[in-house]
Amino acid sequence: MFAEERKHMIVDLVNKNIKTTVNNLCEEFSVSPATIRNDLRELEEAGLLKRTHGGAISNIKANYEPNAYQKEIEHVNEKKAIAKRAAQYVHEGDTIALDTGTTTFELAKLLVTYENLTVVTNDLQIAAFLERNGKANIIMAGGAVRRNFHCTAGQKAIDTLSDLNVDKTFLAANGVSAKRGISTPNIDTAHVKEKLVSLGDEVILLVDSAKFDTSTFVKFADLKGIDLIITDSGVDPEYVELLEREDVTIEIAKM
Repeated sequence: MFAEERKHMIVDLVNKNIKTTVNNLCEEFSVSPATIRNDLRELEEAGLLKRTHGGAISNIKANYEPNAYQKEIEHVNEKKAIAKRAAQYVHEGDTIALDTGTTTFELAKLLVTYENLTVVTNDLQIAAFLERNGKANIIMAGGAVRRNFHCTAGQKAIDTLSDLNVDKTFLAANGVSAKRGISTPNIDTAHVKEKLVSLGDEVILLVDSAKFDTSTFVKFADLKGIDLIITDSGVDPEYVELLEREDVTIEIAKM
């Protein structure tokens, strides 16, 4: 493994687990403590983590949220696989809600052949794509636009959704935690997500494996409020077992 690849993986590991130790990293990458300490020093100098006595911690804040353009280049194959699995739950005649997100956008791309479908969304990109390429009836939640996130949020968006009911809500999230529920960094976005959860007869969470065992600033749903989670094969099997013991249903999308 090249040094740059190792350092990239160290940052991913620290951000996922919040903290780690030099000993753990030595075991993970089969290198010496001196090598790991050098890596951590360089990564701290680059602003990618913070060193501690004996290890490192993440410097990503709970309210940090990558914008839509950053998300588009992350875990692309995983998101496509999740969307393909989720499309099996969409049928002609359905009314569905699509939350804003890059994985839900991948799902929207698979809906262009439907002849009789109604889509409720607060995602500008999803609405524009389906308007240009599909035959679905589109209901756009109005409201203030979150710049660089191509979605609407706030009370106006919630008001648009208030009188609606849908067969299925396809939801996105930034964090999924057995202890802290399902979360996102932005309060206004969280309130819209809460409303989308309440609309659906069935609520399906589409989330890549990197989001598990993490939590961000605002919890918007309990795990018990989700009927199904679809994720990719990179998810930790032990964490899947933990969630299943809490009566959470999880499906793994094949890559």
